[in-house]
This record gives sequence, C-alpha cells and structure tokens, in this order.
Amino acid sequence: MMKVSASARFIRISPSKVRPFARRLSGLSLEQAMTAARFSPQKGAFYIGKLLKSMAANLAAGKLNGEDFFVSKVAVEKGPVLKRFWPRSRGMVSPVLKRMSHLKIVLVDKAEKKGKE
Repeated sequence: MMKVSASARFIRISPSKVRPFARRLSGLSLEQAMTAARFSPQKGAFYIGKLLKSMAANLAAGKLNGEDFFVSKVAVEKGPVLKRFWPRSRGMVSPVLKRMSHLKIVLVDKAEKKGKE
C-alpha cells in the first residue's frame, strides 16, 4: 500500500479545459495514462503528460517500478486569475480573465487497487 503524489501549480490554462481529459485517467496504469496524454490533441493533456513523465522519473529515482502504479486521483483546481482589459468603442473596456490551474495526481500501487475492488 503505497501512495505517490505530484503537483504542478500555476499552469496557464483554464481548469475547465483540463478537467474533461483528467476525468478519463482515473483507474489507468501509469503507462496507459502517459500514452493517452501523448496522443491527445488537447493542451491540457500536454501538461498532464509532463506531470506523469515527472512522476515516472521520480519513481525510477526512488528505485520503484512504475508499472505497478495506477492513477488513483487527478485533481484540477482553480489557481489565480490574471485580469486584463480589451478596449471597446466609446472609451469602454471589456475584461479578459486569464485563468490558471493547479494539478495534482495521486498514484497507488497494485496492492492498494486490489483492496478497493
């Protein structure tokens, strides 16, 4: 029973654009999740793929086998918002909200996954 987690903060993409892809990863093995992220055209998949690749490298550095781990949870949370303005007619402005995300991925080993089933 081992849990491993990693996070990426202040990612310059809206959480609503990352969440649909993140929901599909739950229950996949680390290798399957990395493959799904590699071949998805979505921008959010690129950032999740980077985080999964980092987690695989951390597992290898800790002498753990990455094939034994499954994605338990992918959390996409709201980060800070950059507020910019776009000029409009008659001297007015419209707000432009540039949203950020915080990503957190939790992996569990096979023994933990079997215990849940």
